[in-house]
Amino acid sequence: MSKREAFLEAVCKENVEDFLRFIQLHKDKTEPFDVEEVVQEMARDQREALWGRLASLLQDVLLELPPERWEEGGDEGMQEQPAADPKHAMAVVDGVTLVSIVSLKALEDGDAYSALLETASRLSDVLESLPVSEAPLQRHIHSLCEAWWKKGLQEREKFGRTAFLKSLQKCFTLKKPGAEIQRVWSLHDVLLSLDYTSEDNKPIINLLLQCFQRPTYIRNDDGKRFLVFLFSWNVDFIWVIHGTIKNQLQFYSKTMTTHIAEIYFRAWKKAGGDFLENMESSCIQDFMQNAVFLRRASPVYAKVRQIVSYFHTRAGCKSVDKMLYNLYRPILWKALSAPNFEVRANATLLFTEAFPIHDPDQSNESIDESIQKQLDTAMGLLDDPHPTVRSNATLGVCKILAKCWELLPPTIITDFLKKLVMELASDSSSADVRCSVFKCLTIVLDNALSHPVLEKLLPTLKYSLHDNSEKVRTAFLDMLIKVKAVRAAKFWDVCNMDHLLARLAIDSQSVSKRIVDLLFKSFFPVNEPEKEWCCRCITLIQMNPMAARKFYQYAHKHTAPTNIIKLMFAIRRVLNRCIQVDCDQTDINDSNKENSMAVPPLLGKDMAVASSLLEVVVILWRSVQKALKQNDEAQKYTYAKFGSVMAKYFQAFEDERCTVPLIHLASFMPPASVPTFSCGVLSRLRKMDSGASSAQYGQLLDCICSWGQAADVLELIADWLSESLPKQADKATASRKVRIQETVEAKPELALAYMEYLFSHASTREKVLALGDKPLKQLHTNLGNWKSVLYSHLSSTTDDPHCPSMETALKAFTYHGRLGAHLQHISSEGRDYLLSLEHVAAWVADRVLPFLAKQTEDDSEDSENSPPLAAQIAESFLTVCSDVLLVGLGDETFKGQILHLCSLILLSEAGYLCIPAVLPFLKEVANSYVPEDNNKDQENQEDAVTVILGVVANIFQKIIELLARRLRKDPEEGKQLCQSAVCGLTDFLQVAQIWDRAPLSGVFSTVFAVIIVEKRHLLQKITHPEEVITPESVEDMPPLSCILLSVILKSPATTRSFLAEVSSSLDSEAINSLIELAAVLHVLTVIKHAGKSKAGLKSAAVSVQQQLHRHAVTSLDSTDVQRVIYESAVMALNAILQI
Repeated sequence: MSKREAFLEAVCKENVEDFLRFIQLHKDKTEPFDVEEVVQEMARDQREALWGRLASLLQDVLLELPPERWEEGGDEGMQEQPAADPKHAMAVVDGVTLVSIVSLKALEDGDAYSALLETASRLSDVLESLPVSEAPLQRHIHSLCEAWWKKGLQEREKFGRTAFLKSLQKCFTLKKPGAEIQRVWSLHDVLLSLDYTSEDNKPIINLLLQCFQRPTYIRNDDGKRFLVFLFSWNVDFIWVIHGTIKNQLQFYSKTMTTHIAEIYFRAWKKAGGDFLENMESSCIQDFMQNAVFLRRASPVYAKVRQIVSYFHTRAGCKSVDKMLYNLYRPILWKALSAPNFEVRANATLLFTEAFPIHDPDQSNESIDESIQKQLDTAMGLLDDPHPTVRSNATLGVCKILAKCWELLPPTIITDFLKKLVMELASDSSSADVRCSVFKCLTIVLDNALSHPVLEKLLPTLKYSLHDNSEKVRTAFLDMLIKVKAVRAAKFWDVCNMDHLLARLAIDSQSVSKRIVDLLFKSFFPVNEPEKEWCCRCITLIQMNPMAARKFYQYAHKHTAPTNIIKLMFAIRRVLNRCIQVDCDQTDINDSNKENSMAVPPLLGKDMAVASSLLEVVVILWRSVQKALKQNDEAQKYTYAKFGSVMAKYFQAFEDERCTVPLIHLASFMPPASVPTFSCGVLSRLRKMDSGASSAQYGQLLDCICSWGQAADVLELIADWLSESLPKQADKATASRKVRIQETVEAKPELALAYMEYLFSHASTREKVLALGDKPLKQLHTNLGNWKSVLYSHLSSTTDDPHCPSMETALKAFTYHGRLGAHLQHISSEGRDYLLSLEHVAAWVADRVLPFLAKQTEDDSEDSENSPPLAAQIAESFLTVCSDVLLVGLGDETFKGQILHLCSLILLSEAGYLCIPAVLPFLKEVANSYVPEDNNKDQENQEDAVTVILGVVANIFQKIIELLARRLRKDPEEGKQLCQSAVCGLTDFLQVAQIWDRAPLSGVFSTVFAVIIVEKRHLLQKITHPEEVITPESVEDMPPLSCILLSVILKSPATTRSFLAEVSSSLDSEAINSLIELAAVLHVLTVIKHAGKSKAGLKSAAVSVQQQLHRHAVTSLDSTDVQRVIYESAVMALNAILQI
C-alpha cells in the first residue's frame, strides 16, 4: 500500500490514531513524511475522497466532544473513550486543519471542494469557541480562513470576515503586534465585502475605531496605510472616525498628532467624489473652524493647530492650494474682523501661516490682486487694538517675509520692517508685542537676503537692551546672538559695547548669561595666546569692573576648566609683574615663548585693576573647584603656584579691596600653602574689636572653617563666654590655670557675633556641626550659664559695672536655645537637648515670671526695666521653641511643657506683653497636627491630640480676653498690642480653619463671640436714633473687632470658616436679641463691602433673616432707637441678600 492510500485510509474515526501518527511524522523534521507532498501527488478522485473523509472525521470528533466543553476537561463518564479526551479532540482538529491548509495549496481548477468547504466552515465555527489557552490551534484555523479568502473560493466573504476579525482582536492583545497589523493590512479588502449598516458588523466597527486610539497602529507604516484606507470604506464612517479622533485628541502626544495629521492628509489625497467632499467638509474644515474658534486655554487647541499646520506645510501643490482656498473662504476673512480678540488672534495665525491663500485656477492678475489684499490685511493686523493679535500678526508677517522675500516688492518689505522696528518694537502698551518683534526677527534673519536691509534698521533698536521688561531684554539679546551667528551685521554696531557691559553688571541671570554668550569670544578668545586673554581681561575690567566679575562668573559654561585655570595663571603672572616679584622658571620660559605676542600692560600702582584681577581669580577658581578636586595633580600644582606668591600679595596689596579677594583665595587653599597668613587668622579674630561688623570677621571665619580649624574658633568662643561670667573670688582662685598665650580681654559680644555668623551660613554651619557632640556640648553649657547674668539684671536694683550687659546676656540665652535645637537635630538618639529646653522653661516659670507682675507705686525707679526684660526673656525663649516645632523636632512632652509655660505667662499680670510671641507657638503646635487624609494612626492618637489642641484653644481664648482687657484699661497701649499681634493671629487662624471639628473649630466661635459682644456693647450705649450707623469697612468697627475682622478678611479660606461659624451660631439660636442680630448684620456688611465669600455671606444672611422677622412686631411698640436699629438691620440684610 502506497503512502497516499495509507494516509487516505487513516483519515476516519476508526483509524484516528494512525491519522495522528501521520500528522506527528509530518511535524517531525527528521522524518521524510510530508503531508503536503502526499496530497499534491494524489489524483483528483483521491483528493475529493480525502476531503469527504476529513469532513466526516471532524464531524464525529465535534459531536463526541463539542468545543464548548474542551475547557471543562470532559465529563467523567466519557473518560473511558480516547476520543472524549479534550486534548485528543484538539489534536485531531489541529490535524484536520493542517490537511485542509495543505489541500488549499493543492486545489486545482475543476475540483469539487464542497466537502472541503464544509470542513473549513466547521473549523471557522470552532475558532470562535476555542479557549484562549489553545493559541496554536487558533493560529492554524486563522491561517486557513485567511488562505481561503486569498484563494477567492466559494463563501470567501465569510472566511475573510473571520480572519479579519481575529487579526483585529489579536492586534489589541499582543505586546508586539507589528506582524498582526501587517496581516490586517493584507486583509483590508475584506471590509469592502461587509455591510457598514449591518448590526452583525458592529463589533468590527468598534474595533476599527479603537485602532485610532492605539499608538502602535498610528506609528506603524502598515497600520497608517490601513487607517488611511478606513476613510474610504464608507462615506458615513468618515464622520464617526473624525469624532473618535477629536475625542482622543487631548491625549495624543505631539508626535502622535503629527502622524494623525499625515493620515488625514493621505486620506484626503486618495479620496474622490462624495468621499472627498465629506473629508473636506466634515474633517478638514471642521479642524479649521476649531482652530479659529477654540479658546487658547483649551487642551486640544495646540493639537488642532498642529493638524491644520500640517496641511499648510503641503501648500504649493495645486490641489492643496485649491482646497485651502475653498475651505478657508467662508471662515477666515470673517474671523479676522470678529469682535472677540481670541478669534482674531487665532485667525491671524492661520492666515499668515497659509499665506498666500489663492485659487490656482484664476488668472495671474487676479492672484496678484488677491495677494495684495492679503498683504494689506496683514499690515492692518499689526495695528489691531489687542496686543495678542498684534503679537500673532508680528509672528505671521515675519514668517511671510522669511518665506516670500524674493517674491515681494521692496516697498512692501520696507513697509513691514519699518512697522516692526520703528513702531511695534517700542509698543509702550504691551511688553508681549515688543518681545514678539525681537523673537520673530530671528525668523527673518534666516533668509540671507534680509541682512543688508536689517543691517541698516537694527541699530535703531539699541535702547531695547534697557527695556523695563526682562523678557523683552532677553528676546533682544537672543536676536543679537542670531545676528552674530548668521553674520548679518556686527552686533556692536546694533548695540554699543558700553551698553552691553552696563546691562551685564546689573541684570538678572537669564539676561547676563546671554550677554556673556554674546561677548565671550571678544573677551575670552580661546584660539589666541593666554597673554591675549589677560589683556582682554584687563580691558574688560577697565571698561566695567562689575561687568567683568559677572562675565567670568559664567565663563566656565563656555569653555573647558583647563582654559579657566590657564587664565588664572596668566593673571597671576600679571600680578607678579605688578609687584615686581621674580618669576619662576616656568614663567620665564612662557615669557620667552611669547616675546613677539601682546604683553599685558604693567599695572603699577593701579590698585583698582589689581583688586579686580584678584576678584576675577577668586571667581574663576570657585567655578572650577569641582573640576580641580577631581584632578589631584592639577589641584596640587595650583596650590603650589598661588601659595608661593600669596605672602607677597598680602604685603603688596594692603588696600581693603585687595584684601577681601586675597582672603577668599587663601580659603581655597590648605593652610600649609599660605603659612604666613593662616598662622595669624586666629590671632586676628582674637584681637578684633567688639563692635566689628561681619564684613571684617566673616571671611576669616570662612577660612578657619575651610581649613578644618572650626574647633579652634569654638574654643575661643567658649573661653570668652566662660571668662566673661562673674565669678566669686574663691572660685576664681581655685580654678585659676597657668596659660602661656597672648593675653586678650574676653569679648562676649564678639563671641556671640562669631557664633551667629557660623550658624547662619550653610558652609560654616556644616563644618561646625561636623565636629561632633563634645565641643558643641561644652559651648552649650557655657551659654546656659548666662541665665545667672540675666537673673542678676532682673533682680538687681543697681547697675554692676563688672557684670556683662543685659543685651549680651539675652543674646547668649537665645543662642543657648538655638544651639540646643541644632544639637537635637544631629543627635542620633534620645531627647537630651529637648529636656534641656524644658529645664529652661521651668527656669523661666520659676525665676522670670515673678518679675512680670505689675509694679506698684512703692517699687523703686531702678527696677522699671524689669518687666520689659522679663518679657523679652519669655519672648526670646518662645521664639526658639516655635522654631524647634517648625523644623519638626518637638515631641508631645515638649509641646505640653511649653504650652503650660504659655498659660503661666498669660496668667502673669504683665503677661499680655508676650502675646505676639505666644501666638506663633500656638500656630506651630496646631500646624503639627494638621489632619491628613491617609493618617492611619490618627484614631490612636486622637485622645492626646484632642487634649493638646484643647489647651491651644483655651490659651487662644485667654489671649483674646487679654487683648479686650488692655483695650478697656489703656486704649492706646491696647491698640499697639493688637497691631503687634496681627501677624500671629493671621497665621494661627489660617491653620485653625483647616480643622472642621473640635477643639480647634471653637477658635472661630471665640472670635465671633468677642466681635458680637464688643459691637453689642456699642449699640446698647446709643441714646439717639441719629447715632445708629451701619459700618462699611473694618475701620468703622470697634478696636478689637477691627483688628480681628481685618485678620479674617486677609484669607478667603479663613473668611469662609468664620462665616460658617456665624451661620452655625445663628441656627443654634444662641443669638436671638435684636441688638445681637444687628451686630451680626454689621459684621456681614463689612464682609460684603470687602467683596469676600459671597456664598457664605448669603447663607449667614438667610440665617439672620429667619431670626430677625420675630422682632418686627415688637419693634413697632419699642423706643425710637430700637425701631431705627431694626430698620437699619432690615436694610443691611436686604442689601446682602441682593448681591
